[in-house]
Amino acid sequence: MKILAQLLFLVLIQLSCKSDNNMDRGIVRKAMNPVTIDGVDTEKDWDKASWQDIDQVWLGELQDQHDFKGRYKLLWDADYLYVLAEVFDDTLVDFNQNPLERYWDDDCLEIFIDQDASGGIHQYNHSAFAYHLGLKGEVVDIAPDSIPRLYSDHVIFERKTSGTRSLWEMAIRIFDEDFVDDAKNTPVILSQDAIMGFAIAYCDNDNSPERECFIGSEIIEGEDKNRGWIDASVFGRIQLKS
Repeated sequence: MKILAQLLFLVLIQLSCKSDNNMDRGIVRKAMNPVTIDGVDTEKDWDKASWQDIDQVWLGELQDQHDFKGRYKLLWDADYLYVLAEVFDDTLVDFNQNPLERYWDDDCLEIFIDQDASGGIHQYNHSAFAYHLGLKGEVVDIAPDSIPRLYSDHVIFERKTSGTRSLWEMAIRIFDEDFVDDAKNTPVILSQDAIMGFAIAYCDNDNSPERECFIGSEIIEGEDKNRGWIDASVFGRIQLKS
């Protein structure tokens, strides 16, 4: 019994450490100065944000770091959640000229937002959003009528590419589950200690008819890991702090 109790104690310590690390990973610091969305991380506030990896293969098979490597940072203020993503991709592909058709098969960055971290199915509702940011500047998600729409006013972003390195900088207006398409909607005012669901992923295509790989920020259990566009329960959680 004594040995069993010791083992249980060690397991509890490990779980506690893991929980603390996850909490630290999810802390988002407040920007104290304006963030200029220009694809250049010159703002000093970015220095206090920690890099997090985009390294979980959700679909396909990642060949090596020359094919793809990614990481991201987060900041916030009352009006926006800010995302800085650094992506190394040896081939940038944008085959589909219509941004509302097969946008997931082109190279694109995908941002998942669940304003109240409630989780659950969001495939054809706005309880959460899955924004696809294309190479030409479009922002796409699926509307409740199951038809893709442009949501370019939700995400302001700029991408600067040099060689194989792309830096994506963005400001995201956060909307709650009451968002209605083709209506006047007011973004949520962000505040200290708010908790949101968040994930980021990259669709990687290397000159084939469809993407070869989909790489995300979160560990997703089970065989089917490509569930973020349907189920917000697989998102990570972030907490806004000063």
